[in-house]
Amino acid sequence: MSGIRSNRTGYDRAREGAQELVDSWEEQARAAAESAASGPEQLLTLRLPPVRAESVYRRDGGFVDELDEWTIGALVTCFLEANWADRTVTLRVPAPLAARLAADGDLVDVGDSAAEYGNSSSATGPSSELRALQPGIFDDGPAFDRLPVAQDHLRVLRSALPHSDEFYVVFSPDGGVEVLPVTAIEKRLAGGWQGVIVAGVSDLPAKVIEPWCEEVGPRPASGEGMWPERVGEPQDPRFGWELSLADGARMAAWTVYEDRNRERNLRLLAMARGVPDLRALDGGRDGDGHARGLPLAVWQGLLAGALPDLQPFRKPSADRWRGGSDIPLGPLSDVQVYASNADPRYEGKGHSPLCRHTRERGVVDDDDLLTVTDLVVRDDFDWCSKCGGYAMRRLTDLQLSYYRAAHRLHDIAEQLDSTRGGYGRPDLDVVGPRLSELAQWRPTGEKHWYSQDAQEWRAAVSEVRRKAESAGRG
Repeated sequence: MSGIRSNRTGYDRAREGAQELVDSWEEQARAAAESAASGPEQLLTLRLPPVRAESVYRRDGGFVDELDEWTIGALVTCFLEANWADRTVTLRVPAPLAARLAADGDLVDVGDSAAEYGNSSSATGPSSELRALQPGIFDDGPAFDRLPVAQDHLRVLRSALPHSDEFYVVFSPDGGVEVLPVTAIEKRLAGGWQGVIVAGVSDLPAKVIEPWCEEVGPRPASGEGMWPERVGEPQDPRFGWELSLADGARMAAWTVYEDRNRERNLRLLAMARGVPDLRALDGGRDGDGHARGLPLAVWQGLLAGALPDLQPFRKPSADRWRGGSDIPLGPLSDVQVYASNADPRYEGKGHSPLCRHTRERGVVDDDDLLTVTDLVVRDDFDWCSKCGGYAMRRLTDLQLSYYRAAHRLHDIAEQLDSTRGGYGRPDLDVVGPRLSELAQWRPTGEKHWYSQDAQEWRAAVSEVRRKAESAGRG
């Protein structure tokens, strides 16, 4: 049919004849299946081919890559039990299928008849320990009925599909709910850890992920707008955008080689955002020696490539370029910072996990973890001049709002300080309303803000207001 153009005479009749031929084959197949169903069944042991070495850069299908479609169909249809440790699968098959499968002597051993299964010592089946592989081990049952995961189960997962979800939400009485790479789960199991797998990356609800994908939007076809210029004016609503979670989602979704990876990257980003320490996401290396972990685009979604401007939070100094306004860090104090080497006593400069000079390109378990507080109070770091030495975890909406407010307050304080380039006499009609607005800043949704951070913030605004009023009267 593929060699006949649709405008040729007799095309429709030839098409009808082809369909009649296919229908006759289907009738013959059904008749053969019905006759075989009434005959004796046999047990066959199918020895699975080995899985090729894992690599995040290949898209293998596991052992099924080495099987033809007919054999895969027989495996799925007639599956009885499996011994994953020995890489064998027991099938219950009718005589015609047994003869067809047995023709391949390298794969199949013929066992007892199916009627004798369970009563014969020669029947091939899995050990009782491995029979624990059942619904509820991974993510194929209600969370309430989830069963503990074991090392054998993870081996089955890798054998069946080497490129399955590398990260899972797990639960254990000791650690509660966590996000861990498969390699970390394997290490814990080796140490006697008991827990269950709650969900993988592909299990995150589509009703939440799909609207988020639409909100992020597709990458601009021309590349225009992918890399917006950094805004230096604190009054601009886009100020600090490069540090935001929203910019991180854009980076994770847009810096991909294939568009089909866009949603998967956002799923990985959503899962990883809740991890308390990103070093826990280090997945080690695969069989080819490549880092097994999050794609670089997802790391860019978790960490800000741009360095924050921390001058407002530094102590005042005679150096007009380095002196700050001593504004309290508030919600920014515990923001995490990652670097390859933050100790000046050790040889080598500190690099950002996103720096091209680093060995891994991503956070690894032996990286140093700091906070923004450490960056402000210390000046002995030896940072890489290319990347700045570290990468900060992206700011939440609350943290970004405070970062912007602090910079607006710092901008007013600089205007009042002639040693830092200010002109000394502010326009109170302009500065006054800005200070009143800053004094009312509070976390989104908070009607009352009475914490220590609130007291320090209001004290900082009051001090700048006092200087502004004094300068205005002078």
